[in-house]
Amino acid sequence: MDPALSNAVETSLLPHFLTVGGFLLAVFAIARLAGEKRPPANTLAWLLIIVLVPYVGVPLFLLIGGRKLRRLSQRKRPVVLDLPGVPVVPPEIAALPTVQTLASSGAGRPAGGNTVRLVTNGEQAYHELEALINSARHSIHITTFILSRDDTGRRLVRLLAKRAREGVKVRLLLDALGCLFSSRGFVEPIRRAGGEVVRFMPVIPLSGRSSANLRNHRKIAVFDQHTALVGGHNIAREYMGAHPWKKRWTDFGAVITGPAAALLNEVFLADWCFASRQSPASLQRELDPAAVRIEGDGAVQVVASGPDVQGDPLYEGVLSMIQEAERSIWIITPYFIPDEVLLRSLIVKARAGKDVTLIIPAKSNHPITDYARRHYVRQLLRAGARVLLHSGRMMHSKAIITDDRIGVLGSANFDLRSLFVNFEISVFLYSEADVRAMRVWAGELVRSCHQPKPEHRRRTRLLGNIAEDISRLLAPLL
Repeated sequence: MDPALSNAVETSLLPHFLTVGGFLLAVFAIARLAGEKRPPANTLAWLLIIVLVPYVGVPLFLLIGGRKLRRLSQRKRPVVLDLPGVPVVPPEIAALPTVQTLASSGAGRPAGGNTVRLVTNGEQAYHELEALINSARHSIHITTFILSRDDTGRRLVRLLAKRAREGVKVRLLLDALGCLFSSRGFVEPIRRAGGEVVRFMPVIPLSGRSSANLRNHRKIAVFDQHTALVGGHNIAREYMGAHPWKKRWTDFGAVITGPAAALLNEVFLADWCFASRQSPASLQRELDPAAVRIEGDGAVQVVASGPDVQGDPLYEGVLSMIQEAERSIWIITPYFIPDEVLLRSLIVKARAGKDVTLIIPAKSNHPITDYARRHYVRQLLRAGARVLLHSGRMMHSKAIITDDRIGVLGSANFDLRSLFVNFEISVFLYSEADVRAMRVWAGELVRSCHQPKPEHRRRTRLLGNIAEDISRLLAPLL
């Protein structure tokens, strides 16, 4: 065949091969999407982008669209949340519908015998973390989504290196995407001192343990398997620091001492073994049965959620809290993007005259989520709920309180990514004193808030309305 003719044939066939290949990939993506347990809004958003913009939607879905990875769950050590020696809680707590919902969905039973101390600002968070690192005798286990190359990050890296040189077992687990620029040379002092640092789910194409979408958003620090710091604080100047800073975000967490801390350590070890490829058996000899001991009377239920958990215990637990609430529902979150079931549950409670209060930042650090939340906020306001905007600094706090009876804090935001995609950690508090302390903190937060002005969609706000509609469409993917 004439070379020129051969080239012409190849050139003419190439678009057809690309079209067929793209069609087959789209069919594969849609089949995979249909086979996963996803909220309808999430499924619809992906279908639209795959069908309408296939050359963008198909590669994007294959890169970041996974929610539950069966192979990951099989390789990853199961999160064990039921250790021997954990004290039982009183029958009236064990009988709560939310407790039973969580326990039956894989979260394990609540642990008694804990003390809980709330952490309500970044300076306190830093000093608590520093003091716990200094006082640790045997082990320091920390996982964080962000470790920043700033003063806060450098100080803690130096301190962890110092403790490693002194013989304390230091393990630092960093999310590969959140710590993209601080997970190598920046933490080398810890490694040189004898500590260990690994990255969770490296963002490397074709890697069996990588995903750009499935991120470890958990923030856990456990000391001697007995005391833990958990909440929303990352290790960065915006979240915590030794000295006050006018731009520091408002955040929230707790120091937990007792059996619940040992359960949080189990979550850390499951993540650590997966990321480091260490055998769980090699770490088993380090576990100290004496760490599971009574320190107070607080009842705490540790809830891990994410791709490594069979179901969606956090989502089901939050839904149970809302639907079982008899008097009040307070939600504090930096990003508010609920699914239809959560939104309708809140609307029904507000219309029934219950105290439904939502506290969100007046302006968050992600403008697209602010546009996406507008529709949901309007719906709540029309139903009679109270929405408060936190003024000034960015509010990164995450908490839910119902009937002054159950409180939740941890790393999860009230959005679809935290509830269905990310690896997250939450603790449910059931003791009256602990929940009351959360309610007092929330009441103090109200002092820095104001009510939003009535907001209506108008034709004159064309660009804003378009931005809201697009953001809302993409909300399930955020």
